[in-house]
Amino acid sequence: MAMSDLRKDPVTGRWVIIAPDRAKRPVHHEPVFRLAADRLDPFAEGNEGFTPPEILAFRSSDSAPNGPGWRVRVVPNKFPALRTDEELKKRGVGMYDTMTGVGAHEVVIECPHYEESLARLPADNVREVLVAYKERLLDLKRDVRLVHALIFKNKGALAGASLEHAHSQLIVTSVVPISVWEEMTGALEFYNYRGRCVYQDMLDQELESRERVVLETADYAAVCPFASRFPFETWIIPKHHASHYETSSDAQIAALARVLKTTLAKLELALDDPPYNYVLHTAPFDTPELPHYRWHLEVFPRLTRVAGFEWGSGFYINPVPPEEAAEFLRSVDVPQNYGRAAEDKPAVKVRKAG
Repeated sequence: MAMSDLRKDPVTGRWVIIAPDRAKRPVHHEPVFRLAADRLDPFAEGNEGFTPPEILAFRSSDSAPNGPGWRVRVVPNKFPALRTDEELKKRGVGMYDTMTGVGAHEVVIECPHYEESLARLPADNVREVLVAYKERLLDLKRDVRLVHALIFKNKGALAGASLEHAHSQLIVTSVVPISVWEEMTGALEFYNYRGRCVYQDMLDQELESRERVVLETADYAAVCPFASRFPFETWIIPKHHASHYETSSDAQIAALARVLKTTLAKLELALDDPPYNYVLHTAPFDTPELPHYRWHLEVFPRLTRVAGFEWGSGFYINPVPPEEAAEFLRSVDVPQNYGRAAEDKPAVKVRKAG
């Protein structure tokens, strides 16, 4: 396997991962794809031999690791951007800074049967996916070389997914990504000036005006942010202050599962099942609890394309005002049993590995 490395842009400070092995992964270039009847689903129960050995799995007590009987399963990415089995080395190349590609790249397989949508899984299934996120963060932060974890989901080919089966990913790096760094820096400047958490002030204003609120529970609010970059961009923000997602309690994760499932269901029903990305932004491993920063989850339906102006300027052109997006999403009723019941699992095509 070729070794990845991180390279720093000397002008912006942005780090880039150069990962030759990522070119080997299977990629579907069609704008929409479906699992063909004769094509193997490597993430399906019974096909465990087609993935690397599992790191974590929630499974029945009478099942064995790397075999059937699981509900949620975490495995190393077969084509990783970063790997833990490298020694962290930093060096200069003339005026440039680079370091070895130390990190982790894992896949969270969200259900054992073929399903494209996390929103169509039972709420308890979604809860276990979110618990898996927490468990992996708690484990990985024990490695002192690792600094920040980004959890993300690509749904649909236009959102970057290379396989249809519902899954999300976790990439842990030895540096803080620039987008998270900018969030934390802006939040700290606000805190130093006003003495308050900017995320709490945002929530207070949004919940008072109600213009951009999609849904609200006792623990979370889903809002279309005031300066939305994309049509129907939606953030899920906890009402309780916590800078690190992995400190969430079992009750808080169960409540988040219900909000996430409902939010994604509203987007699917309102927008005809669009491709989307979501990212979970959380504080770096090596920081204590931060009074100025709050973890949150950002969802981006892929309804428009980022083109030259956006790439060149950093400005985004959003044709749908967030007030209209939120009003439309609020009006969408999600059936109580949206998706598939826990006991209603379709048959999957199973092939033996090897």
